[in-house]
Amino acid sequence: MNPLHKPPPGKGQDFFIDVIPYNAELGLRYVENDVGTVVFDLPWHENLVGDPETGVIHGGAISGMFDAALGGAVLCKLEELRRIATLDLRIDYLRPARAGQTVRCFAECHRLTKHIAFARATAHDGDPDDLVATAVGTFVVFRDDTRSHPRDHVVNEGVAS
Repeated sequence: MNPLHKPPPGKGQDFFIDVIPYNAELGLRYVENDVGTVVFDLPWHENLVGDPETGVIHGGAISGMFDAALGGAVLCKLEELRRIATLDLRIDYLRPARAGQTVRCFAECHRLTKHIAFARATAHDGDPDDLVATAVGTFVVFRDDTRSHPRDHVVNEGVAS
């Protein structure tokens, strides 16, 4: 059983974002998830700006958001929690995000094989019909590794409480 399919109310931020220091440092915010899908927000913050003249969020922050969301979608698709790792991440930047605007990312895992997962995502800054970027990712799923993942500790503590 995968506790990420239906996390307890109020635990999504802990399970998906705060357990990974980089995701927390980016300021990612958990919005919602379902089996195989997640929605995260990347709120605008001056520390994420790539061009001080325009106030546009740096592409690296958008990339980090996509990697986190795509990986989260894969974790939500699995029957039981497993370690995963990004094999490939492709992002098409369609336009700059508007300065001062939160970027919302919807990600879904659309194909899961024994060892590989395929996911895709979109991001916008207020209008889902006016995308900032799209992404596709490929992830390895570790099936025989017994080492625990940082998420396991948070999930297990969250389910017990």
